[in-house]
Amino acid sequence: MIRKLFSYFIPINVYQKKSAVSQSLEVTWNNGELVLDSKSTNYSYGSLQRILRKGLKYIGFERIRNFESILVLGVAGGSVIKTLTDEIKFKGKITGVEIDEAIIKIANEYFELNKIPNLEIVIDDAFEYVLKTKLKYDLIIIDIFEDATMPNFLFQDFFIQRINSLLNLNGFILFNTMVIDKKQEERNLIYKSKFGGNYSLRMYPKVEIHNELFTIKKLN
Repeated sequence: MIRKLFSYFIPINVYQKKSAVSQSLEVTWNNGELVLDSKSTNYSYGSLQRILRKGLKYIGFERIRNFESILVLGVAGGSVIKTLTDEIKFKGKITGVEIDEAIIKIANEYFELNKIPNLEIVIDDAFEYVLKTKLKYDLIIIDIFEDATMPNFLFQDFFIQRINSLLNLNGFILFNTMVIDKKQEERNLIYKSKFGGNYSLRMYPKVEIHNELFTIKKLN
């Protein structure tokens, strides 16, 4: 494909859409791969896929392969889901929650998300879904951004406690955050302090420069 070859020299935009939720969405050939970007940041594939792949690797591919159920809060183009199914070969149930229906339409058309048989997509606000669901999960991946910012509810006690209640014993949370200033560093340290002896928490700073990952295991 000519556009794919040229993308090693210059990014080639193939689709653009305005979204009421995400504002600007762009699908671009970049360095030989299709990526999904918002106005200011990478939403799926590219650097984001590398970031979340590292988080999954920290948890352990073999361990994840033996899980039964995974919840993904913030699907976008579905790059972490593709890592789970294509690379890790996860065969259990994946539930993806995404507030922006326009993104899912793009993910289906350009990244073939709708061809993954063990994936269920729910169009809903992550906070609302977490309040309503009665299901439990072995792995909960939190990757929620509004362009380059993170909603405040992700760091609030009620949401944290609700997420923890949805996690099976010996299950994991993988939380992707962005840290670009001192205030956000302090926010993450406060978040870290909320997990006591019932959890094993690890922080991985400066993943792809500005991202900081948390892996959190529920012990009892």
